[in-house]
Amino acid sequence: MTPEKLDRHLQQTLSRGRVAVSVPAGCPELALYLFDPEVLEGPLSHEEAQAVVAEPAYWSFCWASGQVLARWILQNPGLVAGKTVLDFGSGSGVVAVASAMAGAARSIACDIDPAALDAAAANARLNGVDVDLCDDWGNRPEELDLITAADVLYDPENRPLLSAFESAAPQVLLADSRVKDLGAPGYIRQAVVEARTWPDLNEFEEFNQVRLYLASHPGAGKNKG
Repeated sequence: MTPEKLDRHLQQTLSRGRVAVSVPAGCPELALYLFDPEVLEGPLSHEEAQAVVAEPAYWSFCWASGQVLARWILQNPGLVAGKTVLDFGSGSGVVAVASAMAGAARSIACDIDPAALDAAAANARLNGVDVDLCDDWGNRPEELDLITAADVLYDPENRPLLSAFESAAPQVLLADSRVKDLGAPGYIRQAVVEARTWPDLNEFEEFNQVRLYLASHPGAGKNKG
């Protein structure tokens, strides 16, 4: 996977768009191909703005929760070492890459966006690790040890994912900056870490507080649900 292909993906949304190698401030242990803000020499045209809003290239930014979750894994490699780990809604692939770097036996980036999977593959290669790709939650492997997910609860309709994750693997490691109270007793808060989306989108300060949760269910993951 080449950065030129990522450029082509990005240019479907923003004609001036391109990626560049960048080191996220919240997870400096790795590098990623991310949106290059230097292309924005002037304000977006109306057409460009409409396109960005209609089909945002989420994978071209490293969101605060992704950075925090990736760094948490790198600093606590025992969470993933020797395990099969699936990162749900992988975006840039930062968490899947971090899991591979931390010693996961198999790290899987799962996203329905083909461009995101291309980004995950490119970013894995950039960091010298292997990451498998999964194009749909329903196509995931049956045997998973750990599910990771960052900022997937922005839509209230996604809340059932919390129980789906618990049913699909013995452990779930979740990072979220949007929901202050999960309302899910199985998820135990581990830490609150401050981080900013990279490149910085100047989001509200409340979105820079990332909460980390761990859920453990030793008997889970035997059957697909």
